Amino acid sequence: MMAKEGETIRVDKELDLSNAGRGVWLVKVPKYIANKWEKAPGNIEVGKLKISKQVGQKAQVSLTLSDAVINIDPAEEIPRDHRLDVSVVTKQTLGVFSHAITTTRDDPVPECEKQYMEGRIVQKLECRPYADHCYMKMKLESIRKASQPARQVKSLEKIVHNYKPVSDHKHNIEDRERKKAEGKKSRDDKNAVLDMLFNAFEKHQYYNIKDLVRITRQPISYLKEILKEVCDYNMKNPHKNMWELKKEYRHYKEDDKKDDDATKDTMSDSDSD
Repeated sequence: MMAKEGETIRVDKELDLSNAGRGVWLVKVPKYIANKWEKAPGNIEVGKLKISKQVGQKAQVSLTLSDAVINIDPAEEIPRDHRLDVSVVTKQTLGVFSHAITTTRDDPVPECEKQYMEGRIVQKLECRPYADHCYMKMKLESIRKASQPARQVKSLEKIVHNYKPVSDHKHNIEDRERKKAEGKKSRDDKNAVLDMLFNAFEKHQYYNIKDLVRITRQPISYLKEILKEVCDYNMKNPHKNMWELKKEYRHYKEDDKKDDDATKDTMSDSDSD
């Protein structure tokens, strides 16, 4: 049977109830035992279960791990002997199931999936270690590992090229250099700065802030305070983002020349009279 794309495969399932009347135990083991059992191959003995019962007393159940399991990882030492606390399952029904899928060599699509009821859980057992020297040593080691911080400070005796700092961004470097350069600039007297500005504006009518900083060699924040008093900042083209003197401070050489010519003409007229 070939399944088409997007088609859900329907598998017939059968349930075998031949072992439904068998009683089984549900055993809870510590994590360190489960880790050992997961690493163990499937053809070795993992432990022995011992049940002893005296008349009028509750059955005593113990588990002893095999040497093969203990020696799977010799560096990880775990207790060998454990007791199992037994409790009876009441007021609920628990079962253990398994399943097997039947396929053919030519067709990997499952033809039939059969399920088995392996038994009904009649007792719960919890595996607990004895508080012996081995167990206390294991707990002390686990507490020590849990208390260790995820990151530790380590002193290096020589240069380790693996610990290179992250490269800094270009704009961060430029910003630090600019602030460092500005920090070296000392503020001149305000009148001296005004003289430098007026001399500069006699040569050109418009300046950007970078040129004015270069000319006056003043910190940009201090320079802007003075510029706001005597200059206007253009927000529109054709001189956008540039500074020029306010009207009341404008005095250019060309205007002086016109005034001088007008004065000469007046004086000539008076001389002719």
